[in-house]
Amino acid sequence: MSTKSYGIVCALTHACEVLEPRWTIPILSEMWCGSTRFNDIRRGVGNISPALLSKRLKELELQGLVERIEDPATGQVDYLRTQRAIDLEPALNALSDWAQCNIEARVALEDSDVSTLMWKMPRYIFTDQLPNRQIVIRFHFNDEGLDYDTYWALIRPGKQIEICSSIPDFDVDLYIETNRVSLSAILLNRSTFAREVDEGRIFLSGDNLLIKTIDRWFYRSKAGEEGQVLQLA
Repeated sequence: MSTKSYGIVCALTHACEVLEPRWTIPILSEMWCGSTRFNDIRRGVGNISPALLSKRLKELELQGLVERIEDPATGQVDYLRTQRAIDLEPALNALSDWAQCNIEARVALEDSDVSTLMWKMPRYIFTDQLPNRQIVIRFHFNDEGLDYDTYWALIRPGKQIEICSSIPDFDVDLYIETNRVSLSAILLNRSTFAREVDEGRIFLSGDNLLIKTIDRWFYRSKAGEEGQVLQLA
C-alpha cells in the first residue's frame, strides 16, 4: 500500500490510498464475480504474480475489505468480501460505466489476455438458453505469439462448463474463428457478433441453430444495448 499519505484532508484521498495500488481493483472485481480461491482469483485477474497477489490480499485483509477463511480439516483457504468491500460495488460500477463511455475502445481492449479471457468464458455462456444436450465450441484465435491459440468449451447438461486447451474426444458443434480484441469487445459490450462478423473479424461455422441464437446464449449486459456500442476502428 502507499508508504506516504497524500497529506490532504479529503475522504476521496483516503479512498485512493486504499484502492490505487496496482491490481487492487481487479482483485476485488474478480471476487465480485464469485472467485474465492487463490488460484481462481489469479487466473481471473490475469498477469499478476503469485507473490504480488498474496501481498495484495494481505493488504486488503488489513484494510478490512477481505476476510481469509481457512478450513482446519483440509487447510483450504477462501477469501471472502467483507461488507465494507460489498459497499464499494456501486462506486466501482459507476467507474466502470464512466470508462465504458470515455475510454477509446481499442485502447481498452488491446492488452486483453487470451488465457484469462477463456478462463472467464463459462460465466458468459447461458446454458439455460442452449439445447439440452452436450455442446462443444471451438475457439481459435488468429493473434500472433500466443502460447495457445485454440480452446474448447465443453458444455454438458447439469455440469459446469469445462474449458480445454487440448482436443477433447468429442465432435465440435460450433467453430468460432476470432482474435482477442474482437471477442473481448463483445464481452465488454464494445461490439456485437453481428458487427464483428460483418467486418470479417469473426467467422462462425457449424450448427446453424447455435449460430442463429448466439445473441441469446452468449452474454451481453444492458450496457451493450443498441446505441451504446462503440466502434473498434
